Order: sequence, then C-alpha cells, then structure tokens
Amino acid sequence: MAVETKPVKGIRARRAFIELPYRLHAGTPWVPPLRLERWLFLSPKTNPYFKHGEAQLFNAYQNGRVVGRISAHIDHAYNDTHDAKQGWFGFIEFEDDPEIVRSLLEAAREWVSKRGMETLIGPADFAVNDESGIVIDGHDVAPMVRQPWHPRYYQQRCEDAGLRKAVDLNMWLVKLEDADGMRPILRRLSDEAEPKHGVTLRRMSRRRLRKDLDLFAEIYNEAWRNNWGFVPYGKADLDAYALDLQLVFDKRWFMIAERGGEAIGLAITIPDINQALVKMKGRLLPFGLFHYFRRNRYIDQVRIGFLGVKREHQHTGAAARLYVEHFDMSAAHKRVKRGEGGWVLETNSAMNKGMQALGARVNKTYRMYESDL
Repeated sequence: MAVETKPVKGIRARRAFIELPYRLHAGTPWVPPLRLERWLFLSPKTNPYFKHGEAQLFNAYQNGRVVGRISAHIDHAYNDTHDAKQGWFGFIEFEDDPEIVRSLLEAAREWVSKRGMETLIGPADFAVNDESGIVIDGHDVAPMVRQPWHPRYYQQRCEDAGLRKAVDLNMWLVKLEDADGMRPILRRLSDEAEPKHGVTLRRMSRRRLRKDLDLFAEIYNEAWRNNWGFVPYGKADLDAYALDLQLVFDKRWFMIAERGGEAIGLAITIPDINQALVKMKGRLLPFGLFHYFRRNRYIDQVRIGFLGVKREHQHTGAAARLYVEHFDMSAAHKRVKRGEGGWVLETNSAMNKGMQALGARVNKTYRMYESDL
C-alpha cells in the first residue's frame, strides 16, 4: 500500500514518533528508554543541541498507521567546524518494507536540500556521541547505554534505498575481570607513568563534576578533533551532560590523569544503566524508580565511552595508566566484570591496536551511511 511521510506536528504525532520502537522491538534485545526522557530529548526547549542545530521529525503512514519514522537535522556547529554543507538523518525506525525506507529518506533529503545542504549522513540521534549508526554485527547482544539496536533487516533496507557506507564504528568487549588477558607492556607503562613522567590519577566528584567537565571539553576538543564526526563541546552541551552524568555517576569510574597540575587525559566510564532500564520498561512508575535505586546491586558492566590523552602527553603512559586502572577497579570491587570500549572508528588503527592490547574483541559494529542530494 502507498506510504506517505509527513512532518511531525502536534502532540499526537510526536507521541506516535516516540512510541514506534516500543512496538517494533518488543521482545528483542532492544532496551526501552524512559518515555519521559525521550520527550525531553526531542524538545528544542530542553535539548541543548538546538542551540547550534535545527531539526524536523517525520512519521511515515500506511493505511492510517505509523510504520516508520526519521529525523532530518542540520548541526551548524559541525558545518562551521568542518566548513561543510552536511545534513543528517537520525531516529530511523521502520517496518520491513522497502517503500517505507525510501519514503523516509526522500523526506529527509528534501528537507536538508531545501536548506542548502549537499550531502546527507547518518543515522545520528542527533549527534554521533549519542546513538549513532545501524547495527550490522552484534544483533544478539543487548545495547549498552547510548547505543542503538536494530533488527537484521535494517542494513539491507538502508542499502537497497541507495545509502552507501561512510564508515563503520566498532565496540570492543573488554573482560575486566581477566587482567591476565592484557599485554604485559601495558602494566609496565602504567607502573612507569608516575615515577618517570609524573602522571597521577584523581577521581572526579559529584560536587565538582560540572567544573571537571570543562577539563573534559578541553581534552576532548584537542584529543578528538581529527576524529570523523567531531563537534566541539560548548557550554550548553556541558551543562546538560553534567545533569545526565549525575544520574549514572560512580566515582570509581570517572578519572582524570594529571601531570604537573595539568589535566592531560581522562576516562569517563559509565555503569551500564541499560541494565536498569530494561527492568524499568520505559516508565518511572509504579516500579521503575525501585529498579533504578537498586541498580548498584546488579549492574555488572560499564561503557568506556571516553578515554583519551592530549597528543603532547601521549608518550607518558597516561593512557596505559587509565586502562590498567579499569582492571584494578574490577579486581577491587568484583561486581563489574566487563566493559565495552568505543565506539572506535574502523580507520583508527592506533586505537584499535590499543584495544587488542587489552585482550578485547569487537562484539558490535555500527555503520554510518551517506548519500548525495
């Protein structure tokens, strides 16, 4: 039957946009986010993305039913940083029908093209540091916090609709309970970091978390600036990020490497709140809060989302010190047995070799796509 894709207007259409994956992915490894969080995340009034970006949401209808969804958006901070005319799509979900995917992508292409963009890339919800990519490997593995999940047919439908591969993003599974799987040189470099180079570690705290995020932005904006999809963090982004991190903060896993009083590297490792969300089933009430407050009793994995060192200090063993500390924390507290590092670009040979040195293996791969307009 014919598919019609329309801009989301009004509360009813927005609710249908939010609810679609809850229906499509029931009974799968997908982890339902809190519905309230999705409403806030998609609102220009509460998401700082809209201070440097604009977006339009679309629903696809077939016989009066919502059968697909997509966003089209433009990140002006990205385009200014890269001197580009890049449009994005995200939040893509659809029933297994090629006509639905073609209709969704055509709507996104038309929207960004009318605003002067020359290419379309995605998916990213809204930025690559949020959920991004289509799952092409690891469909049977539950996603960790800020990771997408898709059925197997998504990849084929996207490629049949004319999207071509831009780059693959890898997630690396690290068995933190198995320090013997780590190459011995990492322990040696870690042990030498302080006596040879003056590198020390300190933990972030709740009280000064927002202040430490200014250091995070300084390190991130320097260490990650050549990464594909990089957008510098601004003040509004950091304000919102600080609030998000308060909900998952665990002092043991938030680390800053310092040298001579200067912050030179960091690791922001997040307990996998998805292990609580899967029990909460998208709602705070009546039992969602109960599972959230008990999360420290059963969360046994972490996501190593950001671990980096400023370029001029990469010879100091600071990265090795941060890596080894993750194994030491697992040994000391025992509950956390594994972590996932990434995403890591498939083209980032140095980082991929570093993950191999930890004894890690790729357990999920996401694909970013692009299309000319």
